[in-house]
Amino acid sequence: MDAADDLFTREDPIFANKELLEISHLPGEGRIVGRDDEIADLATAVNPAIFGQSPSNVLLYGKTGTGKSLCAKYVSKRLVSTAGEEGVNATFAYVDCAQDTTETQAVQTIAEGVNDPEATGINVPDKGLSTSTYYKRLWRILDQRYDVVLIILDEIDKLDDDAILMQLSRAGEAGKITDCKLGVVGISNKIQYKDRMDERVKSSLCEREFVFPPYDANQLRAIMQARSDAFHDDVLEASTIPRAAALAAREHGDARKAIDILRYAGEIAQANGEPTVREEFVTQARERAETDRFRELIRGSTPHSRYVLQALALLSLSNERKDGFRTSRVYEIYENICRQEGSDSLSLRRVRDLLKEHAFLDIIEQSKHSGGSAEGSYTKHQLLEDPGVVKEVLVEDAAGG
Repeated sequence: MDAADDLFTREDPIFANKELLEISHLPGEGRIVGRDDEIADLATAVNPAIFGQSPSNVLLYGKTGTGKSLCAKYVSKRLVSTAGEEGVNATFAYVDCAQDTTETQAVQTIAEGVNDPEATGINVPDKGLSTSTYYKRLWRILDQRYDVVLIILDEIDKLDDDAILMQLSRAGEAGKITDCKLGVVGISNKIQYKDRMDERVKSSLCEREFVFPPYDANQLRAIMQARSDAFHDDVLEASTIPRAAALAAREHGDARKAIDILRYAGEIAQANGEPTVREEFVTQARERAETDRFRELIRGSTPHSRYVLQALALLSLSNERKDGFRTSRVYEIYENICRQEGSDSLSLRRVRDLLKEHAFLDIIEQSKHSGGSAEGSYTKHQLLEDPGVVKEVLVEDAAGG
């Protein structure tokens, strides 16, 4: 019995409230750092909703870990409570489009999120209904229960098509809902996403657009400092947070990664039986965070998006060249990978677009070069991620898929 009693640690010597270091944790007021302007802009766009009027549809762009989802949820929660004070019944629904990629999945998630079957008498099953039936039930729920609803579509670029955007952005105009006003907040890591949108959707959905810049080292330090009560008193060494902030700012300006580094550093201290989280653990934690961050970046991405990265990783691993590889060379290797996978290759132009998207996410770096009058100008591409990590994650994911 004694041995069994000692099997589990009853008290955590490092973490006081580890939830504060989860990415999904929505900080309370005063904890969202460095995003005052973005919060104010978004609040202005949806402000009419507190009076029961239609909020503007908004598209938020920015690299991963720049606070887009955090701010959208925060503003939506504040909107619901402020509207309530004005006698307006409002709510918001959140859809992770990397998970709910089809029109049917997304509309089911929205309908289930805003429904109260006891109040409406409407049932929204997980599956088994046609897409049009889910829509009909959603419109009935909205008109029965709410004056205003805000719908957050996170990673909107992962949707299979624009069908749900067309339905949501034109629901009022098309007479699908009569008593409820609807607003959409789309969130994307891909700055070129709008270019792929149907023109009719673009005109109704992109009323306001805001770009979230990466965080700088001071902002990242403040973000982590605001969550330092995740640890017991005197556990964090004074240099630990500044070091984690400096690493994350230099590489990506990604708050998710910075918080991950801090959490992993605490777990390393815990695993080693150390009483404090030292600066040296931050460097070890960074390597683990790097792999996790890359895995998160490519989550839900298309096979061809991965083949392009795989081509660049293979070139980087097999070549001493340090200044990157031309588009034509990357395309050659990409075509080889497509043949091995039994897949038709995309056009050179589409592969260029995929490379641009990877550059926007800081997975790769692009540089323009001039070859003189004989060659003209050309672009070189270089992985910013460790090519070994890229290959490892892509191989793992392919095996898992």
